[in-house]
Amino acid sequence: DMATSKDHASPTDPYLHIDEIGLHTALPETRFSRVADRFLNKVGELASWSWVVLMAIIITNVALRYLFSEGRIEFEELQWHLYAVGWLAGLSYCFVHDDHVRVDILHDRFRNRTRAWVEFLGTLFLLLPFISIVLIYTVPFILYSWELGEVSSAPGGLPYRWLIKSALLLGFAFLLLAAVSRFTRIVALLFASSPKEANYGDQ
Repeated sequence: DMATSKDHASPTDPYLHIDEIGLHTALPETRFSRVADRFLNKVGELASWSWVVLMAIIITNVALRYLFSEGRIEFEELQWHLYAVGWLAGLSYCFVHDDHVRVDILHDRFRNRTRAWVEFLGTLFLLLPFISIVLIYTVPFILYSWELGEVSSAPGGLPYRWLIKSALLLGFAFLLLAAVSRFTRIVALLFASSPKEANYGDQ
């Protein structure tokens, strides 16, 4: 609860929040982040239904295989595709909520502003360049599949292979939006001239 966090701010460091004893970096909102995060939340909520469809397809395929001895290769490939779509869409949603898996063991020991500086440098010099490289190379990857009319190599597999490859472009475009949104929040925390300029909003 960010409102609670603000009530527990240190008198010596107005950006120091109770959240710093947890796993999340307490960041203010910006005009851009409010719009972008709201959009990405909707995308994540919509994409979450892909898991319901995925489970239905898995159950159907298992029933066909073990009850009727009739496996369907297109159902198996559709499972992979839906899993990919859900995972790629989930990247930006997790990033917005700062719920992605962290591999460092020091993050939860840092003060809030130290965490923000780590995220600032990591986003600027690692995450944003990585996303840019993926997006640059994904476009010809998709176009080549479309021009080739690529289909599944399996008998009875799905056509339009370029369509599922396009999910890579879309997923990383959403991740770029999430990264830029969070970066504006980090900048607002680190470089706002006064705590009053940092609007923490409702989390």
